[in-house]
Amino acid sequence: MESLTNLLPDLEPSLQIVGLLFLLSFLPVMVVTMTPFLRIVLVLSLLRQALGTQNAPPTLVLVALSLILTGYILGPEITQINTKALVPLANNEIKLPKALDITYKELSGHMLRNVDVKDLKFFYTLSREPFPANVDDVSARELGTAYLLGELRRAFQIGFLVFIPFLVIDLIVANILLALGMIMLSPTIVSLPFKIMIFVAIDGWDLIVKGLAQSFN
Repeated sequence: MESLTNLLPDLEPSLQIVGLLFLLSFLPVMVVTMTPFLRIVLVLSLLRQALGTQNAPPTLVLVALSLILTGYILGPEITQINTKALVPLANNEIKLPKALDITYKELSGHMLRNVDVKDLKFFYTLSREPFPANVDDVSARELGTAYLLGELRRAFQIGFLVFIPFLVIDLIVANILLALGMIMLSPTIVSLPFKIMIFVAIDGWDLIVKGLAQSFN
C-alpha cells in the first residue's frame, strides 16, 4: 500500500501539530471519499425525496444518522486505528507520520473490499500507470477516486429501488384523482399520507438502515 509517511517529515512536535491541524482541515473530504458516509447520506436523501416530505427529516438528522452508521460499519477499523495509531501517538510511542500511515492502511482495507476493479483499472489507465499486480501496491489516489465513483454508482442504484414503490403510489393516486375529475387537487398532497403510512407500517427506517449496513463488504 502506498505509504503516507512522506506527507509529513520527521518534524519537531510543535511543527507536527501544525501539520496535523492542516490535515484535519481535509477531514470532511476524507470522510466523504474514504468511508461509507457518501453512500448512506445519498440513499437517505433520495429516500426523503421519494417520500416527498420536503425537509423532514432535517438534513442535520440525515447527516448525523449517516455518521453514526458509518461508525458502526467501520467499527473494526476504528478500533484498530485507536489501538495502533491514536493511543500510541498520545503516549509518544510513535510519531504523527506513522500514525497517519496506520490510519490510511486501515481505511484502505475497507475501500479495497468495496471498490470495483474496473474502476481501478480505468483510473490507472487515465493516469497512464501500470495496473499493480499486488493490492498492497495500489496507490491512494487511484483507490480513493475509484472508491468514490463506485459509491456514487451504488447509492443511485439503491436510490432507484427505493423510489419505485413510492412512484407506484403516486401513479395510483394520480389515476384515481383523474378518474374522479379532481384535476385541480395535487396528487402529491394526497399520496403523502399514504406513503408515510405504508413506510411506517413496514418499518421502513429499520429496513433501510439494515439494508445499507449489509450492503458493505
